[in-house]
Amino acid sequence: MRAIAMIGAAVLLAGCVGAPPGPEGGGRAPSLAALQQMCGGQAVDFGAYAPGVYAAIFDAWVANRRGRLPQDQFCGFQAQLAQQYTALGKSGNGEARGEWVNFLNAQRAQALSWRAAADPTLRAG
Repeated sequence: MRAIAMIGAAVLLAGCVGAPPGPEGGGRAPSLAALQQMCGGQAVDFGAYAPGVYAAIFDAWVANRRGRLPQDQFCGFQAQLAQQYTALGKSGNGEARGEWVNFLNAQRAQALSWRAAADPTLRAG
């Protein structure tokens, strides 16, 4: 029984290894504000969308740090997220917020693909 519990704990831990801790950062992972400062811009408060934005920027940062995403592209990615959030995500219009969510999901997928190309812990095999 103890062996099964240890295997379960190992599986849970393995599933969390590649996941960023959250917008506040933690361990060796920088916070959302620190990631935004890497590009010299002012930190944007993404409100309730901060966890999703952080996941996207964190994945892009990993790819950047491992040489798979140039600094200017990393900073452009962040700037585009901030711009679209300001234009759509902050809107009181439900349709605009829906467009923001679709945009954010597409950007999260893009950032994850960049990270997967650079981070062997995300590749099957």
